[in-house]
Amino acid sequence: MATQTVSGRPGAGVRPSGRASERGGHEGGASKRWLRENGLTIALLAFFFASLVGQGLAGYRLLNEELAEHGQAALSFGAYLISGHFIESVFENWESEFLQMAAFVLFTVWLRQKGSPESNPLEEKAGAEGGGAEERSAEAPWPVRRGGLVKAVYSHSLTIALTLLFLGSFALHAAGGVREHNREQALHGGGAASFFEYLGTSKFWFQSFQNWQSEFFSVAVLVVLTVFLREKGSAQSKEVAAPHRETGE
Repeated sequence: MATQTVSGRPGAGVRPSGRASERGGHEGGASKRWLRENGLTIALLAFFFASLVGQGLAGYRLLNEELAEHGQAALSFGAYLISGHFIESVFENWESEFLQMAAFVLFTVWLRQKGSPESNPLEEKAGAEGGGAEERSAEAPWPVRRGGLVKAVYSHSLTIALTLLFLGSFALHAAGGVREHNREQALHGGGAASFFEYLGTSKFWFQSFQNWQSEFFSVAVLVVLTVFLREKGSAQSKEVAAPHRETGE
């Protein structure tokens, strides 16, 4: 790092030059700005990974306890993470989350809830999503400026992405589920099932529906509660003084 003397006296202390200090300040400021701008995602992902690790550790102990009861060798933690037991339990929850989000995003296009900030306004604003200026803006996303089919697909890309995540999670839930089902069958002397045979079992659909119902109910509760209740400073809440009838942002 470049330095300069504080005074001309021999042995005087040194301090960083203005340029080096300024560079360090810019780097520190950029890091703080990045954390501030992405804090919500960072916090949610931190809780996600902590919860996933907790699930993995608890499930690892649970499965090995079951294996011990049947005189089977214990699995290593690495082997557990690729087992049907873990894969099924993870993706049956992801499946319901992405289904709920995809449905909610799509429902809010056409459906309204008076008084909820989660809903579009009851009356559409003139010129909303009407095109024109946004295509000419240099800051508009590339698909918008490109226009045509690319823009048409991009206009529904959120629902498309969430639907694909749901379908992928659904398939992985089934893939992990059939492996876990066949493992349990082997322990009890039963026969193995194919992927499509497992899709027709009551166990698979019981797991799916028990998660789906909770997701749709929780979103419905949020939509209704935000009509009457507030959380100061939250983007999911209306302003504290806003009337109950106020709908949308």
